[in-house]
Amino acid sequence: MKRLFLAVSIICLSLSAMAQESYERGLFVSPISGDSLLYRYLTPENLKAGEKYPLVLFLHGSGERGNDNEKQLFHGGQMFLNPVNREEFPAYVIFPQCPEGEYGAFAQRMESLEPEKMPMNPELSTTLKTLKELLDTYLARPDVDSKRIYIIGLSMGGMATYELVIRYPETFAAAIPICGSVNPARLKAAKEVKFRIFHGDADQVVPFRASREAYKALKAADADVEYIEFPGCTHGSWNPAFNYPGFMKWLFGQKK
Repeated sequence: MKRLFLAVSIICLSLSAMAQESYERGLFVSPISGDSLLYRYLTPENLKAGEKYPLVLFLHGSGERGNDNEKQLFHGGQMFLNPVNREEFPAYVIFPQCPEGEYGAFAQRMESLEPEKMPMNPELSTTLKTLKELLDTYLARPDVDSKRIYIIGLSMGGMATYELVIRYPETFAAAIPICGSVNPARLKAAKEVKFRIFHGDADQVVPFRASREAYKALKAADADVEYIEFPGCTHGSWNPAFNYPGFMKWLFGQKK
């Protein structure tokens, strides 16, 4: 058993190392505030002149915070390096890293993640403000398709996903929040964004009720939304989510 665990650990570390080597390193400094943000990014292979490409923004969880510009690739990074995916779904992909001690979307730590206790008008974190400026630089590129901007987030990043699409619904064609939480009363503002929401019903970190209530609120607003719940799955619901049939095909099939 120890040998098996060691082998699996080596494989995971190898995949993580591959991802870290394949993504280019970036440092964005806001010309407005002077705040900085570390990020890693992929560029579509074999760029064609005059063609526009979709963009995926991936927001990590609290465990991947830091200043190494590496840990944010641990979950999901390899998925976009898959040769089949790179060929079938050429895209710009951005993995920003939230600094240690910050809380993703929010300037302060949430006391409760129950949906009805989530804030209605939270103060936006420095990280998310800077991230929006970084995203805007990509949106200004002539080879980025502004009608195919996608956002994926898990746990802390799932909450930031909700926050960004609520504040900037005109920017995103589709969102995939995984085991996140949001006050459902705010979601009417994002009804024009297409959603796929994932959660495990045994999650003891972020209550699965948060995703159920988000789904119900979006459905009531006549949004295009799907909710997939994994029975017996704890907080790591991103693992079955990434392997859910048609995950990439659904995402890249959405358009404003």
